[in-house]
Amino acid sequence: MLKRNYTLAGLVVLVVAMVACQRDPDDVVDPTPGSGGGDDVQVDPSSFPLDSLSSYGFFTGPLAQMLPKASVLPYDLIDPLFTDYAHKQRFVWMPEGSKATWVSDDALLDFPVGTMLIKTFYYDGVLPANERKILETRLLYRTSSGWEFADYVWNDAQTEATLYMDGLNVPMSWQDDQGTVHDLIYRIPAQAECWTCHKNQNIATPIGPKPRNMARTLDIGGQVVDQLPHMEQVGYLDPSHPPISQVMARWDDPAEPLEDRVRAYLDINCAHCHSVGGHCDYRPMRFDHAESEDPVQLGLCVPPEDPIQPDMTYIVSAGLPERSMMHFRLASTAVNARMPLLGRTVVHEEGLALITEWIESIDPPCP
Repeated sequence: MLKRNYTLAGLVVLVVAMVACQRDPDDVVDPTPGSGGGDDVQVDPSSFPLDSLSSYGFFTGPLAQMLPKASVLPYDLIDPLFTDYAHKQRFVWMPEGSKATWVSDDALLDFPVGTMLIKTFYYDGVLPANERKILETRLLYRTSSGWEFADYVWNDAQTEATLYMDGLNVPMSWQDDQGTVHDLIYRIPAQAECWTCHKNQNIATPIGPKPRNMARTLDIGGQVVDQLPHMEQVGYLDPSHPPISQVMARWDDPAEPLEDRVRAYLDINCAHCHSVGGHCDYRPMRFDHAESEDPVQLGLCVPPEDPIQPDMTYIVSAGLPERSMMHFRLASTAVNARMPLLGRTVVHEEGLALITEWIESIDPPCP
């Protein structure tokens, strides 16, 4: 419970994302990991972006199997950003002899120039054949001045992905593990949309790969490894750093304290915009896990600035989800009301249930 001074007593370290349904089945990643550049991977800054995904040479065998070459390392997050229940598969490639460095538990790893972050979005149970369908692969390429984007849209045959940066709406019908059919219009972002979510101080930057959100185990080719020490072992992370002091909670783990799960969820889904230099810099809240121990940063008893819903008395109205702007925005799919603004078109029901439970638990009520 939050006492009258509204201190989030139980909130400690953790972070986020969302998806009971989206939780990657790719906690198991094949095959064996890489160990530094080479392998005829083609990453030439003068020719980036290439016209097709296969041209980079990140993978071996049929492209849709996403079998990385030895220098392409699988990685994963404790909590991924929610994207309409899509699954995600992540890899990182760095130039030979280079490695990322640790800034702090709360900061993005400092990736060397030439790094490529590779993230593929797909659905399982896609109808009518109840099969896997890959929709897009996004690349983030580290330059001396920031990061550049490239998005590759997969063909129907699932044999190639082609560069396309103008945005695309893809109708999707898929069935979850419980047999429920979901229909949605999946949004492949245009370049301007990528910039909206990834900008920080007018420099493009990744969102998820921070030590606090990467300190997890990962099954790589049948071998369970501690991800960050494994990155050190294969030469992709400088080992000269202090022990990690913060590890994010899984937002969807009921064994974790409720407030910790909420802070984690809001961190991964909201903090990249609600931050200094982010798209929603002008808003008063800072949802980053490092700052959100102060409940005011989560909007508790903070009046909203926008008149979207006059009956919403606070961003978070203690004990009253129906009077809380945060709840209203997370429950909305209207373009002018939903939060996050981009990256989702449907309600994340499990995430909304978490926020509802948290708001109802807060006591005493706001003035």
